[in-house]
Amino acid sequence: MSRETEMRRNARDGGSQAETLQRWGMLLGGGALTVYALTRRRPGIALAAAGGLLAYRGATLGTTKFRARASFAINCEPETAFRMWRGLENLPIFMRHLESVRERGDGRSEWTAIGPMGKRLRWNAEITEDRENEFLAWRSTQDSDFQNWGSVEFRRAPGNRGTIVTAEMEYAPPGGALGKVAAAIFGKDPEFTMREDLRRFKALLEMREIPTTEGQPHGPRSAVMSAVHAVYPERRKPTEYSAGERVAAQRRAS
Repeated sequence: MSRETEMRRNARDGGSQAETLQRWGMLLGGGALTVYALTRRRPGIALAAAGGLLAYRGATLGTTKFRARASFAINCEPETAFRMWRGLENLPIFMRHLESVRERGDGRSEWTAIGPMGKRLRWNAEITEDRENEFLAWRSTQDSDFQNWGSVEFRRAPGNRGTIVTAEMEYAPPGGALGKVAAAIFGKDPEFTMREDLRRFKALLEMREIPTTEGQPHGPRSAVMSAVHAVYPERRKPTEYSAGERVAAQRRAS
């Protein structure tokens, strides 16, 4: 792990510790305010309600964030892997949940994720760190309903045996219907989703194609699962068909 990566992680952990202290402060303060209001000679209902709300906000603060981290060794040069990822519009090729990424210039982009039954989640993002062939970081903008942060590091493997790609992500699902869409898209285990995306990225760079289970035999399915697959079958996205040609073209250009 590079020193800069460790510093970034420590900074995030420091933020988490501050968040924990804030949560406990709100819990204790809200609880004390509620007790004080209820033990007065004339109980203050509004004051007690305010204390209860403060305690509730403290209990729920920071509990909805999800983090994921995955790392893969890929048989290619760091320059090749970085170039493929830095072209953000390439990401939907190997990130299963992404429908599109449109670059707007000045490091800004518009992302669209798609889930079951065509449910979509959109947000804007900006690049926060860009070191050629080494590191890329981005985050959603303040005006986005879906707040998230991500980074990817490209490190030459020992003995010049390819590249170790390490990706990290953190996100806070929004409330209401959008939160349900986010949960359906990223699943209960975002780290598994990230590992599968990196596995597809590896296949794309090494074999110039992305494996798919479409058309392969499978075990017996229940009536419910058969109905789900009939409505929402696994299909290769249009971007996947040209993935091999795009990688080959980039390698020829280099």
